[in-house]
Amino acid sequence: MTLLVCERLGLNPIPFLIAEALASNIGGTATLVGDPPNIIIASRADLTFNDFLVRLAPIVVVILAAFLLLARLLFRRSLHGDPARAASLMSLDEREAITDGKLLVRSGVVLGAIPLGFLLQRQTGVSPSVVALVGAGVMILLAPVKPRDLLVDVEWESLLFFIGLFILVGALVHVGALELLAEQIANVTNGAVAPTLMVMVMRVGSAVVSAVVDNIPYVTAMTPVVESLIALNPALGTDGGLWWALALGADLGGNATLIGVSANVVIVGIAARNGPHTSFGQWLKDGIPTAALSIAISVPYVLLRYA
Repeated sequence: MTLLVCERLGLNPIPFLIAEALASNIGGTATLVGDPPNIIIASRADLTFNDFLVRLAPIVVVILAAFLLLARLLFRRSLHGDPARAASLMSLDEREAITDGKLLVRSGVVLGAIPLGFLLQRQTGVSPSVVALVGAGVMILLAPVKPRDLLVDVEWESLLFFIGLFILVGALVHVGALELLAEQIANVTNGAVAPTLMVMVMRVGSAVVSAVVDNIPYVTAMTPVVESLIALNPALGTDGGLWWALALGADLGGNATLIGVSANVVIVGIAARNGPHTSFGQWLKDGIPTAALSIAISVPYVLLRYA
C-alpha cells in the first residue's frame, strides 16, 4: 500500500518504509504479541498479555509520540508532494480492492475475537499461542482457500532457523553454560546497588547487543540467563523489573540497524522486490537517532518504576 501511494504521489518510498518499520517496532513493544521477543519472555516468565499492556504500553505511547516529532525532522525532505498528484490519489475508491465482502466481515469478527482471547488469558487459562492457532484454524475453515495453497507462503527457512536456534540454546542451558554466565554477571554487579545496576545493565546492554544481533536469538539466549540471575538474587525478580528491562532493550534497541529486528529485514526485502533499495548506512542514519531517543526516554522510566 505504501509503495502504491508513494508511486501515485511521485515520492521516494524508502523514508516512509523505514518510518513504518521503526514505528512498528516501537508500538509492538507494548504488547505480548507485538514483537517476537515479548512472546519468548512471556513464556519464560509466565507473563500475560495484560502484564505487558500495563507495564509497557504507557512508556511506549510516550516514545511513539516522541518518535513522530523526530520523524518530522529525519524525513522532512520527503514530506512534500505534488497537490495535483494528491488529488488524483484521493479520487481512488478503496472499496474496489475488496473482492469478497462476506469474507472481510468474517475475518473482522475473528480478528476482533483474538485480542479478546489474549486479554482474558488469566480468566480462561488459555495461552496466547493457543488463541492465535485457534483463530488461524477458524480462518482456514472460513476462507475459500485450500490449505495447500496457504502452506506455500509459510517462511519455512525462518522456522527451521529458529528450531535450530532453540536447540542450541537448550543445549547451552543443559550443560550449564548460561548459568555460569549469569553467575559471572551477578559477581560483577554484586553489592548494595546490585538490583538497580543490574536492571540498567540489562536495559542498556540489551539495546546495544540487539542492534548488532537480531533481537530474537539474543532474547532466546538471555531469558535463561535472566532466570538464573533472579534465582541467585530474588530481589531482581521484584515486580519483574529485569524482564521488562530485557524487553524494552531488545525491542527498542533493534531499531538502530537494518538487521536488529526481523521487521526491518522484511520491509527492506519487500522494497527491493519492487524496485527501491536502501543501504545499511541509510538505515543507520535514521535508526540510531530513533534507538537513542527510545533509550533516553525508557531508562528513567525503568529506574523510577522498577529499580
